[in-house]
Amino acid sequence: MKMIVGLGNPGARYNFTRHNMGFLAVDFYAKQHGLEWKNELGALACREGDTWFVKPQGFYNASGQTVKEFVRYYKIDLSDILVICDNFDLEFGVLRLRSKGSAGGNNGLKSVDAALGTADYPRLRIGTSNDEVKMKLSAVDFVLARFTSEEKEQLPGVLTAAAEKIDEFIG
Repeated sequence: MKMIVGLGNPGARYNFTRHNMGFLAVDFYAKQHGLEWKNELGALACREGDTWFVKPQGFYNASGQTVKEFVRYYKIDLSDILVICDNFDLEFGVLRLRSKGSAGGNNGLKSVDAALGTADYPRLRIGTSNDEVKMKLSAVDFVLARFTSEEKEQLPGVLTAAAEKIDEFIG
């Protein structure tokens, strides 16, 4: 059993914000594969074969509890979890896949690390950095900001690349 977790904040207020890049990635993948979301263990989730796609419905900084519940209930190995999140410091659209690592200041990953008791699980970071926008906003306002029109144009390509990484992970 594998699990792909997209980090984000629930609710229309947060749609298409930088912090919801994980939600966008799993939504895009689910749409490509004709999957439908349902409520499951405190998350919106869908399943294809032996892979769960999960969007925790607590807020971003508390995503770990939902991940822990899925791991416990479905007995998922840590190496079979892929957490997808935004990255404030990576250039917009740059993807970075690692088999394990630090939270690097990402509060969603910190929550997952704390809940699982380890940082030894794969993660896919999707860059959301935009120096021009960053200069105008605080860090909190930046991650909760919507994409620029140029970024919106690039988004399908970024999400397609993320879907390819998901396919590689699922194998």
